[in-house]
Amino acid sequence: MINLDFERVDMRNLSPEDMENGLKDNKFMFEINHTLPMSEEYNELLKDFFGDNLGENSMIVAPIAGAALSHLKVGKNVFINSNSLLMARGGITIEDDVLMAANVQLLSNNHDEYDRQVLTCKPIHIKKGAWIGAGASILAGVTVGKYAMKKLCFYICISINNPNS
Repeated sequence: MINLDFERVDMRNLSPEDMENGLKDNKFMFEINHTLPMSEEYNELLKDFFGDNLGENSMIVAPIAGAALSHLKVGKNVFINSNSLLMARGGITIEDDVLMAANVQLLSNNHDEYDRQVLTCKPIHIKKGAWIGAGASILAGVTVGKYAMKKLCFYICISINNPNS
């Protein structure tokens, strides 16, 4: 399912709060990407940064890259393997029991094709029990259904073939 309603964010007019959150994201990603995965220190960094937005028994394996990570909500028993790209400006919701292989990209924002300083944002929603295969890219506005198994080409093809996206 694709949501065709865009939110627009002008990067030239970010609020002080947005700027502060960007620095916080960068600091977190640097720290987590330089900490031994699965260690007590690593787990504490995840808990401290995500708080209630990271469900019980969930793990995100470094390296992690992304932006607007405060817009990322992860359910219980979720596993996100290494080298994830989490561009969450449009919002990313991952329900319980989701598995994501390595090198998955969740891209809830993109640049306007005429004004590159404007981000076009739509939420991504990955429903309970879905499995996202290695290297998959999930684009803005996409909902992955309950217990679905998805790979890269499916989402790219939908985006290219949809004249409204």
